[in-house]
Amino acid sequence: MGTHALVMEFDHEAKTTRRMLERVPEDKWDWKPHEKSMTMKQLTTHIAEMPGWLPMMLQTKELDMGAGNYFEPAKVNNRKELVALFDANVAKMREALAGATDEVMKENWALRNGETVIFSQPKAGVLRGMIVNHLIHHRGQLSVYLRLNDVPVPSIYGPSADEQSAPS
Repeated sequence: MGTHALVMEFDHEAKTTRRMLERVPEDKWDWKPHEKSMTMKQLTTHIAEMPGWLPMMLQTKELDMGAGNYFEPAKVNNRKELVALFDANVAKMREALAGATDEVMKENWALRNGETVIFSQPKAGVLRGMIVNHLIHHRGQLSVYLRLNDVPVPSIYGPSADEQSAPS
């Protein structure tokens, strides 16, 4: 799959994800469905940050989580800041993806924790698995968070119980 097709697919997923983030109730930032779950704020911030990982991944050969200084979650205070963070990261991802050559997408990239390699695969696979599929996974979690808080869930791949038309 070429980068043009990936951009088109990601644009569709980003549009759907943005609609969900726009519905996050600010008065439920600390809500979580279970003690082992992330809070609404943690989950949505994680979702908003994921597209911004692509430029780093394309410019490096690996990420060592054991280094201890690899990531600090963004600070957002409200839904407007959350959506703005997502929009900025989507723009960064689109720009990075548009400039990625097939040769770069074939290069291996590794996620490790010190000496332990968690996975190593071509960057195209990392884009699909660690960024896009990961985003879709957490967006699914967010749909449950919204439902459990009586927030209407938007259409995703087809009508939802709250919206009877498919997304455009």
